[in-house]
Amino acid sequence: MKLLTKIKSFKGGVHPKESKELTEHLGFEIMPTPQMVIIPLSQHIGKPSIAVIKKKDEVKTGQIIAEADGFVSVPIHASVSGIVTEIHREPNVAGSPIEAIVIKSNEQKETISFTQMNPSIITPDQIRERVKEAGIVGQGGAAFPTFIKLTPQAEKKIDYVILNGCECEPYLTRDYRLMIDQTEEVLGGLKLMMKALCVEKGAIGVEDNKPEAILMLKEYVKKYPGISVEVLKTKYPQGAEKMLIKAVNGKEVPPGKLPLDVGVVVQNIGTAVAIYDAVIKGEPQITAALTVSGRGIMNPKNLIVKVGTPLSEVLEYCGGVTNDAVKVVVGGPMMGVAQYDFSAPIMKATSGILVLTESEVNSHPETPCLKCGKCIEVCPLGLVPTKIARYSQLEKYEEAENSNITVCMECGTCTFTCPGNIPLVQWIRLGKKRVLKLQKEKLTA
Repeated sequence: MKLLTKIKSFKGGVHPKESKELTEHLGFEIMPTPQMVIIPLSQHIGKPSIAVIKKKDEVKTGQIIAEADGFVSVPIHASVSGIVTEIHREPNVAGSPIEAIVIKSNEQKETISFTQMNPSIITPDQIRERVKEAGIVGQGGAAFPTFIKLTPQAEKKIDYVILNGCECEPYLTRDYRLMIDQTEEVLGGLKLMMKALCVEKGAIGVEDNKPEAILMLKEYVKKYPGISVEVLKTKYPQGAEKMLIKAVNGKEVPPGKLPLDVGVVVQNIGTAVAIYDAVIKGEPQITAALTVSGRGIMNPKNLIVKVGTPLSEVLEYCGGVTNDAVKVVVGGPMMGVAQYDFSAPIMKATSGILVLTESEVNSHPETPCLKCGKCIEVCPLGLVPTKIARYSQLEKYEEAENSNITVCMECGTCTFTCPGNIPLVQWIRLGKKRVLKLQKEKLTA
């Protein structure tokens, strides 16, 4: 299906094999309530939430079980009704164990929800407060508390809200199905964000490999003055905030700055739906919409899953893994995290689970750098990945900092394109953590 429209994009990037055909035509299934959920107290950037219940307490679905600790934090709600059996450290999809609340389900149906609100008379303050109360975090990967993005500093003049409908990671089709199956909720959520920020202009950026979603959105958007659908070139990482802003309205976010500094707020498609559900339907964020895909899973699906459901139960619900499966990744293949313990639970911002076979995993041995410059050519931020990675390997953190290691968004384009199979982004990620730690120590010294 050809789209007769101007295609926008950015400099650099790569185009990995998409592999979206496994799930792109599958609507969402609602996975049955699990017998037990493990709900981490840290599901977002910022301080972990603080448990307000204790072991042996009985809780109901939707009940607050942990309160926000400070400004950059959000409350957490029970995703099932049942008995709290433990509050201790549990495996986590992010890679290391963290404090979590374990609830054994009693299968009761009673749910605690918020009062439903009228979008035509709701105020910006009421929208922000509801988003905060509902514990909504960004669905694009970083899991930043959403109410903070809707509460910019007074000196930051926001004039544009952009929804990221690119879903440029291979395999994932969660956002694609939301744009098709819940178009009204997507646009309604965007309109609520615009109202919260007192903004007149909004846009949805969608890659041109999603013609059905583009046509659907363009039909619905006729009822929403001020909102446009921007068709973007299919290229990774088109959905990264800085790349998306550059492609949609031509603005460049300077190194070390945020979208707020150029008058833009970027949110994910799933975040828009969560905001709509919280404001219009009165629902806290207790489920995750995600894609289960890869050639190593028996029955690929798009699912609505209770937050806290163990990975093992999701994989079992999808028919289990094939005999030639070699790796399970949470997220997309470019920025996702390989899993070592399948008891780790689904988080609020979990977008996908990939079960990959040998043919889908790069298992070639690492060779010395060929000095071909391909990683520099594809880096969307204009960095020199080989130099930064080398500084990290040699523990030359001052030099790494001076080479803008903290600017790197860890998209993985450098590693993907490297003919020497050097794990550049892994070395950069390690060095970046060390540099940020040293910067923090200097500030507190």
